[in-house]
Amino acid sequence: MNDLTIINQNNQFLVESREVAELIEKKHDNLLRDIRGYKKILEDSSNLKSQDFFIESTYINTQNKIQPCYLLTKKGCDMVANKMTGEKGIIFTAIYVTKFEEMEQELKEKQPKLPTTYKEALQQLLIEVEEKEQLQLENQVMKPKADYFDALVERNLLTNIRDTAKELGVKEKVFVSWLIEKKYCYRDLKGKIKPYSNKMQYFELKEFTTPHGHSDTQTLINPKGREAFRLLLIKDGLVKEKECQISILS
Repeated sequence: MNDLTIINQNNQFLVESREVAELIEKKHDNLLRDIRGYKKILEDSSNLKSQDFFIESTYINTQNKIQPCYLLTKKGCDMVANKMTGEKGIIFTAIYVTKFEEMEQELKEKQPKLPTTYKEALQQLLIEVEEKEQLQLENQVMKPKADYFDALVERNLLTNIRDTAKELGVKEKVFVSWLIEKKYCYRDLKGKIKPYSNKMQYFELKEFTTPHGHSDTQTLINPKGREAFRLLLIKDGLVKEKECQISILS
């Protein structure tokens, strides 16, 4: 293996510890032990946050068991690389630095360019005014759509992850790990389960306001998602077909 898969979570680039372990030819358990040691040192410092280097995660192994792993930021890769010497350390550093730079450049190219002339600034202002007017128009239409959305939830057409796991006959932790392993969802920096943008056909995001006045979103699964996950979980041997008691309402 001479490559790394970069995971983009809310424009934060991460790599999984299993791939790092394979790349540096080290047992994953030994790398986890090292990372836990690094985390303890970081957490003992009042000025450093271990989450800036290593983020706890899980995956499902070939025996369908949940196993721990970590997602490493670029700083985390730096720390691992700094503990290595010789050819392996050089190759690992070259690969992860290159991959992170490629992803950062790709993200940079997708960002809108700032105007450099007075004419461009006026054109940009006109676009922003039009977008604001369009947003106001959409907000006028959103109220009945939100009411319809709530009605779907009440009719059980949309279910949260916990209830979906129960209907599928699989433990919630196993279901969550499976969703992450199959790249349907990821954990954001707050630990919340969020769907990838290219998998939204299986999910809905419901906005709500906490008692403290903070806005947040909840990940819900639609009927298409429940049926797709039911079939895939059966195929993966995580549940038996007779254990799935899902009722798809129309």
